Amino acid sequence: MTIRIALAGNPNCGKTTMFNRLTGSSQRVGNWPGVTIDRKEGRLKGHDAIVIDLPGIYSLSPYSPEEIVSRNFLINDRPDVIVDIVDATNLERNLYLTMQILDIGIPVVIAMNMIDTVRKEGISIDTDILSKSLGCKVIETSALKGEGLDELIDVTVRAKDSHSDRPMIRFSDRLESYVSSVSKAVEGIVPEQNIRWNAIKLLEKDQTIVTELDKHVWTEKVEPIIRSLEKEFDDDSECIIAEERYSQIERIVSVSVKKSKDPGKLSASDKVDRIVTNRWLGLPIFAGIMFFVYYISISTVGAWGTDWVNDTLFGEYIIPGVRTWLENANVNPALIGLVVDGIIGGVGAVLGFLPQIIILFILLVILEDCGYMARIAFVMDRIFRRFGLSGKSFIPVLIGTGCGVPGIMASRTIESTRDRRITAMTTTFIPCSAKLPIIALIAGALFMGSAWVALSAYFLGILCILMSGIILKKWRSLSGEPSPFIMELPPYHIPGIITVIKSTLDRGWAFVKKAGTFILLACSLVWFLSTFSWNLAMVESINSSMLADIGNSICWIFKPLGWGNWQFSVATITGLLAKENVVGTFGVLFNFAEVSEDGNEIWTVIASMLTPIAGFSFLAFNLICAPCFAAIGAMKRELGDWRSTGFAVLYQCVFAYVIAMIIYQFGSLLIYGTFGIGTVVAAILLMGLIYLLVSKDPFRTRTANEGETSC
Repeated sequence: MTIRIALAGNPNCGKTTMFNRLTGSSQRVGNWPGVTIDRKEGRLKGHDAIVIDLPGIYSLSPYSPEEIVSRNFLINDRPDVIVDIVDATNLERNLYLTMQILDIGIPVVIAMNMIDTVRKEGISIDTDILSKSLGCKVIETSALKGEGLDELIDVTVRAKDSHSDRPMIRFSDRLESYVSSVSKAVEGIVPEQNIRWNAIKLLEKDQTIVTELDKHVWTEKVEPIIRSLEKEFDDDSECIIAEERYSQIERIVSVSVKKSKDPGKLSASDKVDRIVTNRWLGLPIFAGIMFFVYYISISTVGAWGTDWVNDTLFGEYIIPGVRTWLENANVNPALIGLVVDGIIGGVGAVLGFLPQIIILFILLVILEDCGYMARIAFVMDRIFRRFGLSGKSFIPVLIGTGCGVPGIMASRTIESTRDRRITAMTTTFIPCSAKLPIIALIAGALFMGSAWVALSAYFLGILCILMSGIILKKWRSLSGEPSPFIMELPPYHIPGIITVIKSTLDRGWAFVKKAGTFILLACSLVWFLSTFSWNLAMVESINSSMLADIGNSICWIFKPLGWGNWQFSVATITGLLAKENVVGTFGVLFNFAEVSEDGNEIWTVIASMLTPIAGFSFLAFNLICAPCFAAIGAMKRELGDWRSTGFAVLYQCVFAYVIAMIIYQFGSLLIYGTFGIGTVVAAILLMGLIYLLVSKDPFRTRTANEGETSC
């Protein structure tokens, strides 16, 4: 019979690295039923066992969707074995989840992870004492280095049949008497294997468990026991149990952990944190690191790869080769145009930026895996809080650099409904992998491939998020104070090569799949509309095509932004379907199949049609305006209804228009001395934006007045 093994643990405990080590490449990624949270499963190497990677959580209390998913799986689906991955560098914090897992009554094996880091810090953990105290096997592991994994696998496979021998962690005698009383009260009502778990959760007044219990049993039997408990201990029942757990953890740690070094001596991670999380140095260091990331991925290594793919692979081999082959086969010219100019030209223009995207992903995964990105969330909390947002909002923003969809979904980990909704509405302002080709295209065509363009686009996204935090919180439905930000900073460590490679390949493959499916269809449609007139006759000039007529009918909208050409208007509209379509559309319209002496034909045409300031305006609008349809769908799931989603999309488009217009009009005034009616309108919009930013928060004012009245 196949053994089901659940991996549980706190965030940043090395669970993902452990999962990759245990399963190798045999992974399957999906969603938990009814919830858009990643569900990863894999087959344990060398055994008939399935490993289920639960979301990283701090508790089994239902405060977040991740905790609900994990608890429901452990309680309702009941895996055969639970591998609790504990960060050995922060034992007391991690053991709080362990204490709750042990109450479930499923065989548990504890993987004492990051043990190599603990040894370097001069700390020794007696796993024998720890194992006896907890009543389950404790294995020293280092998922990063592969240490202890063979023993962990062996013990885990054999742990399936150890349930009857597992001692139970018990509270003090006084508290245990109340647990026993509640257990008797619900006996026969809840499943026998879950009696103790339900009894403890009822004492904690867990609303999910209370709701599932018969109302009569709760009011007549359980509530009197809780009142008696709170009277005897003179405290809230939930606090009583939490304090009891922590006192047990403190006792266990005191007898099993020994520190040989001076306890006042700072660790290497603490020394680095004094610099990178410094109030004054933290943000400049972050800006410098991000400049380095974009310099490597956009201006140097990534640019070399992109130039080769565009100019050599596609420009000299694939496109001429396919065209010659089709012509020699006497294929219809229209079909040749579709395949070469439409499909290969459009999709190739997008795939040409894959080297830059891969390099960017590698660097971002390294920063994330080594522990630096957690520090940036801590640093940004100081800034976000001043603008009405919690530092927790920066976590979805970081995730959104890969793709806006998981970034929006990550907002659900924020407890505050207000912060969660604002974050879901603004996360896509940050450049994602789909927007990187647009950044690279504009930087290459108008700014000589400067990394400053990419860096400015990144910080423009953050600035727009901060401004939106101030503006949106003044709406009644989004008003309130930012939620507190509590985050555990993991120790720095060398990123795992396997983790970096797999994460990069997963993200890169998602980009390729999108280019080979959705982008392919969109480019084919663009080619058709740009090749035929309304009477379905092939046109000699693209300016006589259906697409040109459509573009000319809407291009006036974007003229105040500096790019009133119909080609750029069409590219912007197709970008609403998927941001990669912007580059794909240019690939079809500007003949990606040709390479001029100055490089890619797209760059040459764009440089002849736009000024640098107009190009940056075009870039800003496409970065800030409504995201792709997939991200809008994710936004709808987080906001709950289409009305709120429609408001979010409208806000993003209007906000993007205002920002792009201000950039172009004032940029043209400062650089070229251009002044006109557009400059006046931009000045009015700027004053309106400033008013929205500096005006008093009506909700906060009303709350203060109400407070004075009540006093």
